[in-house]
Amino acid sequence: MNKRSLGSQGLVVSVEGLGCMGMSQSYGPADEQESLATIDRAIELGIDFFDTAEVYGPYKNEELLGRALRGRRDRVIIATKFGWKIEDGKMTGVDSSRIREAVEGSLRRLATDHIDLLYQHRVDPKRPIEEVVNTMSDLVREGKVRFLGLSEAGEQTIRHAHAVHPITALQSEYSLWERNLEPAIIPLLRELGIGLVPFSPLGRGFLAGSAKRAEEYPEGDFRRGDPRFQGENFDANVRAASIVRDIAASRNATPAQIALAWLLHKGDDIVPIPGTKRCKYLEENVAAASITLSADEMKRLDESLRPEAISGPRYNERAMGWVDR
Repeated sequence: MNKRSLGSQGLVVSVEGLGCMGMSQSYGPADEQESLATIDRAIELGIDFFDTAEVYGPYKNEELLGRALRGRRDRVIIATKFGWKIEDGKMTGVDSSRIREAVEGSLRRLATDHIDLLYQHRVDPKRPIEEVVNTMSDLVREGKVRFLGLSEAGEQTIRHAHAVHPITALQSEYSLWERNLEPAIIPLLRELGIGLVPFSPLGRGFLAGSAKRAEEYPEGDFRRGDPRFQGENFDANVRAASIVRDIAASRNATPAQIALAWLLHKGDDIVPIPGTKRCKYLEENVAAASITLSADEMKRLDESLRPEAISGPRYNERAMGWVDR
């Protein structure tokens, strides 16, 4: 698989990464053996960029990734995140007051002596970003972290953070399905030389053609509470995503491959991390990197899936309160 520079600080990764969250939470029951096989297959296919977080599980996902990568640590790039308050095994709010403790825990669970890319998972309004990044930069100087990132941060937060220590990447939701970054955030990232790591690049299944109504998902599945999967929103969004299915059919590709190809065409500074715990879907996602979309196909996708074509907010009110914009 080809490589891309993520940001301007020297981090080079595979053109796609692998989002590992769903192996441990949010999207149905865990299947450890299949997850381990998927990570193995990812490495075989040339993926070297693996994304996890302290809160996934909580803790279980980092432990899984640490086991999967044992003996191969020098071949991969590991990104993880801190920044949630975790109480009784549940995420209860944002909290960046325990960065060092969180990083030491991540290092232990990942069975490594360094984290390649450390993100603040969500901006903590109770703690100045300058203070947070100062602590993160101390970890860089100590050799425990190589590069710094932010997740779901807004314009002013990004500018202030980058003034303290170079930020290598912003992780945020971006896809044909969710384009809130285009007006201001993406231009800012390019001004500052910061890479973009889009999560949920397949619109939680809508762009892959696999979405079901909220009530059809089991208890504990994130999508049960997603407004875009509910009622009339669901019907409107299935219709909106039809353009992806149409282009996929004309190209003998899957809808997921077309959605990922669109994202990869949006800039060499973008490295999506589609998440899966199945080898079949991993292989489909990797094949998207070899699809070249025409200018006409890009235009059709851009125009058919403008933000106003999507029905419903991307998160419920509580979750949107944790997004810094």
